[in-house]
Amino acid sequence: MRSISLLTVAALVGGLASPAAAQVATRKTLTIEGARNVIAAAVTYARGKAGTGVIAVVDDGGNLMALERLDGTFAAGANISIGKARTAALFKKPTRFFEELINKGRTAMTTVDFTPLIGGVPILVDGQIVGAIGVSGAASAQEDEEVAMAGAAGIETQVTSADPAHTMNVSYFPVDQVKAAFQKGSVLLDGSGRNYMVHASRREKAGQAEVHLLDTDVIYVQDGSANFVTGGTVVGGKTVEANEIRGDSITGGESRRIAKGDVIAVPNGTPHWFEDVKGPLTYYVVKVR
Repeated sequence: MRSISLLTVAALVGGLASPAAAQVATRKTLTIEGARNVIAAAVTYARGKAGTGVIAVVDDGGNLMALERLDGTFAAGANISIGKARTAALFKKPTRFFEELINKGRTAMTTVDFTPLIGGVPILVDGQIVGAIGVSGAASAQEDEEVAMAGAAGIETQVTSADPAHTMNVSYFPVDQVKAAFQKGSVLLDGSGRNYMVHASRREKAGQAEVHLLDTDVIYVQDGSANFVTGGTVVGGKTVEANEIRGDSITGGESRRIAKGDVIAVPNGTPHWFEDVKGPLTYYVVKVR
Protein backbone atom coordinates (compact mmCIF):
# COMPACT_ATOMS: atom_id res chain seq x y z
CA MET A 1 0.00 0.00 0.00
CA ARG A 2 3.02 2.28 0.36
CA SER A 3 3.85 2.09 -3.33
CA ILE A 4 2.49 4.73 -5.69
CA SER A 5 2.41 4.65 -9.46
CA LEU A 6 4.30 7.11 -11.66
CA LEU A 7 0.98 8.09 -13.20
CA THR A 8 -0.41 9.05 -9.80
CA VAL A 9 2.72 11.08 -8.97
CA ALA A 10 2.47 12.89 -12.28
CA ALA A 11 -1.17 13.73 -11.62
CA LEU A 12 -0.38 15.08 -8.14
CA VAL A 13 2.54 17.18 -9.34
CA GLY A 14 0.50 18.48 -12.23
CA GLY A 15 -2.22 19.59 -9.85
CA LEU A 16 0.25 21.38 -7.58
CA ALA A 17 1.94 23.08 -10.49
CA SER A 18 -1.23 24.36 -12.16
CA PRO A 19 -0.77 27.59 -14.14
CA ALA A 20 -0.71 30.71 -11.94
CA ALA A 21 -2.95 32.47 -14.43
CA ALA A 22 -5.82 30.24 -13.32
CA GLN A 23 -5.42 31.39 -9.71
CA VAL A 24 -4.77 35.12 -9.96
CA ALA A 25 -6.23 38.04 -11.90
CA THR A 26 -4.40 40.80 -13.72
CA ARG A 27 -5.41 44.22 -12.49
CA LYS A 28 -4.50 47.82 -13.11
CA THR A 29 -2.60 49.73 -10.43
CA LEU A 30 -2.57 53.42 -9.64
CA THR A 31 0.99 54.79 -9.81
CA ILE A 32 2.36 57.73 -7.85
CA GLU A 33 2.54 59.62 -11.14
CA GLY A 34 -1.12 58.85 -11.68
CA ALA A 35 -1.99 60.08 -8.18
CA ARG A 36 -0.11 63.33 -8.85
CA ASN A 37 -2.01 63.81 -12.11
CA VAL A 38 -5.30 63.35 -10.27
CA ILE A 39 -4.23 65.98 -7.73
CA ALA A 40 -3.12 68.37 -10.50
CA ALA A 41 -6.41 68.07 -12.39
CA ALA A 42 -8.40 68.64 -9.20
CA VAL A 43 -6.31 71.66 -8.20
CA THR A 44 -6.76 73.22 -11.64
CA TYR A 45 -10.54 72.85 -11.40
CA ALA A 46 -10.68 74.05 -7.77
CA ARG A 47 -8.73 77.22 -8.58
CA GLY A 48 -11.30 78.08 -11.21
CA LYS A 49 -14.02 77.89 -8.56
CA ALA A 50 -13.77 78.82 -4.86
CA GLY A 51 -10.02 78.31 -4.86
CA THR A 52 -10.01 76.27 -1.66
CA GLY A 53 -10.03 72.58 -0.81
CA VAL A 54 -8.00 69.66 0.43
CA ILE A 55 -7.54 66.85 -2.08
CA ALA A 56 -6.59 63.31 -1.08
CA VAL A 57 -5.87 60.35 -3.37
CA VAL A 58 -5.78 56.74 -2.15
CA ASP A 59 -5.12 53.42 -3.86
CA ASP A 60 -7.79 50.74 -4.24
CA GLY A 61 -7.05 49.52 -0.71
CA GLY A 62 -7.71 52.93 0.79
CA ASN A 63 -4.04 53.73 1.47
CA LEU A 64 -3.05 57.39 1.12
CA MET A 65 -0.87 58.16 -1.92
CA ALA A 66 -1.03 61.94 -2.30
CA LEU A 67 -2.50 64.95 -0.51
CA GLU A 68 -2.63 68.68 -1.28
CA ARG A 69 -4.19 71.49 0.73
CA LEU A 70 -4.91 74.76 -1.07
CA ASP A 71 -4.25 78.04 0.73
CA GLY A 72 -7.11 79.23 2.88
CA THR A 73 -8.62 75.78 3.48
CA PHE A 74 -9.50 74.81 7.05
CA ALA A 75 -7.02 72.41 8.67
CA ALA A 76 -9.50 69.63 9.46
CA GLY A 77 -10.20 69.28 5.74
CA ALA A 78 -7.21 66.96 5.38
CA ASN A 79 -8.65 64.22 7.60
CA ILE A 80 -12.11 64.62 6.07
CA SER A 81 -10.83 64.36 2.49
CA ILE A 82 -8.82 61.25 3.32
CA GLY A 83 -11.91 59.71 4.91
CA LYS A 84 -14.01 60.45 1.83
CA ALA A 85 -11.39 58.95 -0.49
CA ARG A 86 -11.02 55.79 1.63
CA THR A 87 -14.81 55.36 1.77
CA ALA A 88 -15.17 55.69 -2.02
CA ALA A 89 -12.33 53.19 -2.59
CA LEU A 90 -13.32 50.54 -0.04
CA PHE A 91 -17.06 50.64 -0.75
CA LYS A 92 -16.55 51.18 -4.51
CA LYS A 93 -19.17 53.93 -4.62
CA PRO A 94 -19.25 57.73 -4.59
CA THR A 95 -19.75 58.97 -1.04
CA ARG A 96 -22.85 60.88 -2.21
CA PHE A 97 -24.63 57.50 -2.15
CA PHE A 98 -24.08 57.10 1.60
CA GLU A 99 -24.96 60.67 2.59
CA GLU A 100 -28.21 60.47 0.63
CA LEU A 101 -28.95 57.04 2.12
CA ILE A 102 -28.58 58.39 5.66
CA ASN A 103 -30.64 61.49 4.82
CA LYS A 104 -33.44 59.15 3.70
CA GLY A 105 -33.54 57.59 7.18
CA ARG A 106 -30.95 54.81 7.13
CA THR A 107 -29.35 56.22 10.29
CA ALA A 108 -27.92 52.82 11.27
CA MET A 109 -25.26 53.48 8.62
CA THR A 110 -23.74 56.12 10.91
CA THR A 111 -22.39 53.34 13.15
CA VAL A 112 -20.07 52.16 10.35
CA ASP A 113 -16.47 53.39 10.41
CA PHE A 114 -16.52 55.50 7.25
CA THR A 115 -17.07 59.08 6.02
CA PRO A 116 -20.56 59.44 4.47
CA LEU A 117 -20.08 62.97 3.15
CA ILE A 118 -20.37 64.09 -0.49
CA GLY A 119 -16.99 64.59 -2.15
CA GLY A 120 -15.47 61.12 -2.50
CA VAL A 121 -15.31 59.52 -5.96
CA PRO A 122 -13.76 56.24 -7.18
CA ILE A 123 -11.09 56.51 -9.86
CA LEU A 124 -11.93 54.13 -12.71
CA VAL A 125 -9.98 52.97 -15.73
CA ASP A 126 -11.73 50.66 -18.20
CA GLY A 127 -14.42 49.99 -15.61
CA GLN A 128 -11.92 48.94 -12.92
CA ILE A 129 -11.46 50.90 -9.68
CA VAL A 130 -7.77 51.75 -9.21
CA GLY A 131 -8.22 54.16 -6.31
CA ALA A 132 -10.31 57.10 -5.19
CA ILE A 133 -10.18 60.84 -4.60
CA GLY A 134 -11.70 62.78 -1.72
CA VAL A 135 -12.18 66.55 -1.53
CA SER A 136 -13.18 68.73 1.41
CA GLY A 137 -13.20 72.48 1.98
CA ALA A 138 -14.47 73.81 -1.36
CA ALA A 139 -17.39 76.26 -1.45
CA SER A 140 -20.04 73.55 -1.00
CA ALA A 141 -20.60 69.80 -0.94
CA GLN A 142 -21.57 70.00 -4.62
CA GLU A 143 -18.29 71.72 -5.45
CA ASP A 144 -16.34 69.15 -3.39
CA GLU A 145 -17.81 66.49 -5.66
CA GLU A 146 -17.17 68.49 -8.84
CA VAL A 147 -13.50 68.96 -7.91
CA ALA A 148 -13.21 65.24 -7.12
CA MET A 149 -14.74 64.27 -10.47
CA ALA A 150 -12.42 66.63 -12.33
CA GLY A 151 -9.47 65.07 -10.51
CA ALA A 152 -10.60 61.52 -11.31
CA ALA A 153 -10.68 62.51 -14.98
CA GLY A 154 -6.95 63.28 -14.84
CA ILE A 155 -6.00 59.63 -14.50
CA GLU A 156 -6.89 58.40 -17.99
CA THR A 157 -3.38 57.41 -19.12
CA GLN A 158 -1.60 57.27 -15.77
CA VAL A 159 -1.97 53.60 -14.87
CA THR A 160 0.14 50.49 -15.29
CA SER A 161 -1.40 47.66 -17.26
CA ALA A 162 -0.39 44.42 -18.92
CA ASP A 163 -3.29 44.66 -21.37
CA PRO A 164 -2.14 44.08 -24.95
CA ALA A 165 -2.62 46.80 -27.54
CA HIS A 166 -5.60 46.34 -29.82
CA THR A 167 -6.59 47.67 -33.20
CA MET A 168 -9.77 49.67 -33.80
CA ASN A 169 -11.91 49.10 -36.86
CA VAL A 170 -12.39 52.03 -39.23
CA SER A 171 -15.88 53.55 -38.92
CA TYR A 172 -17.67 54.78 -42.05
CA PHE A 173 -21.00 56.60 -42.26
CA PRO A 174 -22.49 57.18 -45.73
CA VAL A 175 -24.22 60.47 -46.46
CA ASP A 176 -27.77 59.09 -46.12
CA GLN A 177 -27.00 57.79 -42.62
CA VAL A 178 -25.51 61.13 -41.62
CA LYS A 179 -28.54 63.05 -42.94
CA ALA A 180 -30.87 60.75 -41.03
CA ALA A 181 -28.87 61.29 -37.84
CA PHE A 182 -29.13 65.07 -38.15
CA GLN A 183 -32.90 64.89 -38.71
CA LYS A 184 -33.43 63.83 -35.10
CA GLY A 185 -30.02 64.41 -33.49
CA SER A 186 -28.29 61.18 -32.54
CA VAL A 187 -24.99 59.46 -31.83
CA LEU A 188 -23.07 58.45 -34.94
CA LEU A 189 -20.23 56.69 -33.14
CA ASP A 190 -20.55 55.63 -29.51
CA GLY A 191 -17.72 55.41 -27.03
CA SER A 192 -17.59 51.63 -26.66
CA GLY A 193 -13.93 50.69 -26.22
CA ARG A 194 -12.82 54.20 -27.25
CA ASN A 195 -11.94 57.49 -25.60
CA TYR A 196 -14.06 59.47 -28.08
CA MET A 197 -17.60 59.72 -29.46
CA VAL A 198 -19.16 61.46 -32.47
CA HIS A 199 -22.62 63.06 -32.25
CA ALA A 200 -24.76 64.44 -35.06
CA SER A 201 -26.59 67.00 -32.91
CA ARG A 202 -29.69 69.08 -33.61
CA ARG A 203 -31.34 71.90 -31.64
CA GLU A 204 -34.53 73.82 -32.32
CA LYS A 205 -34.28 76.02 -29.21
CA ALA A 206 -32.05 76.80 -26.25
CA GLY A 207 -31.29 73.86 -23.98
CA GLN A 208 -29.83 73.40 -20.52
CA ALA A 209 -26.43 74.62 -19.45
CA GLU A 210 -23.98 71.72 -19.28
CA VAL A 211 -20.67 70.76 -17.68
CA HIS A 212 -18.89 67.58 -18.78
CA LEU A 213 -16.28 66.79 -16.13
CA LEU A 214 -14.57 64.16 -18.29
CA ASP A 215 -15.37 65.01 -21.91
CA THR A 216 -13.84 67.75 -24.04
CA ASP A 217 -16.30 68.80 -26.76
CA VAL A 218 -15.04 69.73 -30.23
CA ILE A 219 -18.00 71.32 -32.06
CA TYR A 220 -18.37 71.99 -35.79
CA VAL A 221 -21.47 73.96 -36.79
CA GLN A 222 -23.07 72.53 -39.92
CA ASP A 223 -26.05 74.89 -40.19
CA GLY A 224 -28.06 77.46 -38.23
CA SER A 225 -26.83 79.86 -35.55
CA ALA A 226 -26.98 80.47 -31.80
CA ASN A 227 -25.42 82.41 -28.97
CA PHE A 228 -22.92 80.05 -27.35
CA VAL A 229 -22.02 80.88 -23.75
CA THR A 230 -18.91 79.39 -22.11
CA GLY A 231 -17.38 79.69 -18.65
CA GLY A 232 -19.10 81.45 -15.77
CA THR A 233 -21.33 79.70 -13.25
CA VAL A 234 -24.17 77.26 -13.92
CA VAL A 235 -27.46 78.41 -12.41
CA GLY A 236 -29.28 75.62 -10.57
CA GLY A 237 -26.57 73.10 -11.43
CA LYS A 238 -27.21 69.48 -10.44
CA THR A 239 -25.31 66.25 -11.04
CA VAL A 240 -27.64 64.30 -13.35
CA GLU A 241 -25.30 61.33 -13.80
CA ALA A 242 -21.67 60.49 -13.16
CA ASN A 243 -19.43 63.36 -14.33
CA GLU A 244 -22.34 65.30 -15.90
CA ILE A 245 -23.87 68.50 -14.50
CA ARG A 246 -26.93 70.32 -15.87
CA GLY A 247 -28.52 73.65 -14.99
CA ASP A 248 -30.98 76.27 -16.15
CA SER A 249 -28.53 78.84 -17.54
CA ILE A 250 -25.11 80.44 -17.06
CA THR A 251 -24.17 83.70 -15.35
CA GLY A 252 -20.90 85.50 -15.91
CA GLY A 253 -19.86 83.54 -18.99
CA GLU A 254 -18.55 84.71 -22.36
CA SER A 255 -21.12 84.80 -25.20
CA ARG A 256 -20.29 84.32 -28.89
CA ARG A 257 -22.54 84.19 -31.93
CA ILE A 258 -21.76 80.94 -33.73
CA ALA A 259 -22.89 79.95 -37.22
CA LYS A 260 -22.23 77.60 -40.13
CA GLY A 261 -18.57 76.62 -40.47
CA ASP A 262 -17.48 77.68 -36.96
CA VAL A 263 -15.45 75.31 -34.79
CA ILE A 264 -15.40 75.50 -30.99
CA ALA A 265 -13.35 73.39 -28.55
CA VAL A 266 -14.78 73.28 -25.01
CA PRO A 267 -12.35 71.76 -22.46
CA ASN A 268 -13.72 69.32 -19.89
CA GLY A 269 -15.03 71.02 -16.77
CA THR A 270 -16.10 74.18 -18.68
CA PRO A 271 -19.76 75.27 -18.40
CA HIS A 272 -21.40 75.85 -21.80
CA TRP A 273 -24.88 76.73 -23.05
CA PHE A 274 -26.64 77.18 -26.39
CA GLU A 275 -28.79 80.32 -26.09
CA ASP A 276 -31.04 82.12 -28.60
CA VAL A 277 -30.98 79.31 -31.14
CA LYS A 278 -31.99 80.20 -34.69
CA GLY A 279 -32.87 76.76 -35.87
CA PRO A 280 -32.64 74.23 -36.73
CA LEU A 281 -29.06 74.33 -35.44
CA THR A 282 -27.15 71.24 -36.54
CA TYR A 283 -23.60 70.53 -35.49
CA TYR A 284 -21.09 67.73 -35.06
CA VAL A 285 -19.71 67.07 -31.58
CA VAL A 286 -16.60 64.96 -31.08
CA LYS A 287 -16.36 64.08 -27.40
CA VAL A 288 -12.82 63.21 -26.28
CA ARG A 289 -11.65 61.86 -22.93
